Amino acid sequence: MTVFIGGAWPYANGSLHIGHIASLLSGDILARYFRLKGEEVLYVSGSDCHGTPIAIRANQENRSPKEITDYFHDEFKSCFQQLGFSYDLYSRTDQEHHHQVVQDLFLQLYENGLIYKREVKQTFCEQCHQFLPDRYVEGICPNCGNGARGDQCEHCSAILDPLELQDKHCKLCGNRPVERNTDHLYFALSKFQGSLEAYLTEAKHWRDNAVQLTARYLKEGLQDRAVTRDLQWGINVPIAGFENKKIYVWIDAVCGYLSASKQWAERNGGNWQQFWSREVTAYYVQGKDNIPFHSIIWPAILLGADGGLHLPDRILSNEYLTIEGKKISTSRNWAVWVPYLLEHYSADSIRYFLTINAPEKRDTDFSWREFINSHNGELLGAFGNFVQRTLKFVEKFFQAQVPLSTIDPTKRQQIDQLYEEVGVKIEAGECKPALEQLFSFIRSANKYFDEQKPWQQVNQEPEQCAQTIFTCVQIIANLSNLASPFLPFTCEKIRANLGIAAPGWNYLEIDPLKTIEPLALLFEPIDKGRIEEEVRKLQT
Repeated sequence: MTVFIGGAWPYANGSLHIGHIASLLSGDILARYFRLKGEEVLYVSGSDCHGTPIAIRANQENRSPKEITDYFHDEFKSCFQQLGFSYDLYSRTDQEHHHQVVQDLFLQLYENGLIYKREVKQTFCEQCHQFLPDRYVEGICPNCGNGARGDQCEHCSAILDPLELQDKHCKLCGNRPVERNTDHLYFALSKFQGSLEAYLTEAKHWRDNAVQLTARYLKEGLQDRAVTRDLQWGINVPIAGFENKKIYVWIDAVCGYLSASKQWAERNGGNWQQFWSREVTAYYVQGKDNIPFHSIIWPAILLGADGGLHLPDRILSNEYLTIEGKKISTSRNWAVWVPYLLEHYSADSIRYFLTINAPEKRDTDFSWREFINSHNGELLGAFGNFVQRTLKFVEKFFQAQVPLSTIDPTKRQQIDQLYEEVGVKIEAGECKPALEQLFSFIRSANKYFDEQKPWQQVNQEPEQCAQTIFTCVQIIANLSNLASPFLPFTCEKIRANLGIAAPGWNYLEIDPLKTIEPLALLFEPIDKGRIEEEVRKLQT
């Protein structure tokens, strides 16, 4: 099996918050799982370094867009590395390599008659003396009546044109813009209505929100969309007469999946084509606000370029993560920022909580109380406790050697079943249920230890005690495989302690009489006093 995994590209105009990680983490879980199975995997993403949010911030701070993107791209890379994201390549869209790939695709669409010139009315700010790209225009959404920007309404997910907004104003100066005629290039998206309807009927592995939202757009009828804009920052349009415009970021960013694949191949001597062929299974992982770009725009570009490139198979589009019951708002600083979280808490604690509370099918909430209690209760109290009590027992009563015995056949059967059932869930993108099943087994392993009472068996039934502890050691060894996609740092510690050379996705057994190295605490307790402290910080 060959697997391509594309993680959505975060805008390099501000720090990552936990909502970003909650929407992207399943991509890393998938990549780690498939590698454990021995599959061919390519997992790519990068920083979206173009678009008006970056240009606006640069203008506000009197800095260049490159300065903004350099800073946040480096911060993103650091955060993803600390969180254990195992990208084969984490790239950026302001590289010459990416520009070339986008321009090549753009020209293919143009030559195939799918990009054409149109004179249009556009918002023009007489105060700023410029045409306004969509995000430079703000107003009221005509569909739901909420505040919206000129490209998309965050409240109802409608794709908008700035001219549709009511009570428009220029984001730069606040003045009301006028309308003027100008030429732009348009992508004939409407020509893909039939092929995308057929594509949707075959979408067996999309999240329900992706199916429903895509069906809504198709029912409303696809409209041609502008692919150029009036900006100084972005990719040059490779067509005569449009030298002063840039390629619209919505067509630029999604092309990153292909450009990153090609860049990975160039750097590593790999074959990018194998990850874009018919035989591949392609996962795309993002938040729900990115659905139309992955279910409509990107497939239309791939179909229009006519290069036989593989379309998305599985769209894993998470719902929203709220914080303490309220929607994340970066403008109001109602967010838990990833650099802060990594500075104060372990990566696996973050990964565990954002997976076990992942908004896979509905909105979920991050609360400091639940985050700290889940760490102390599940990671420390269940997983860490089981590992610690077992290996301490081996050290105390078996001279730090695995007892000479065999595994309890019932537990062996349960472990084999876990590999199969957890694997099926991960492949379906159901990472939350997979982790829930895994921790249910961990709690049952603690119960097994308690019921067997090895502290009594060691004197009264030494052979039975040896089997109990041998069984528990094998459970730990296999948990270092099974939990590895979710908790990679913790599992790496366990494998080092047990002398396991490399993880895999199949039953493994530690040999009897093998010496086990002393194990430090897998998880440190978090003082519950931190709950009120963190909530207080959030509110200031």
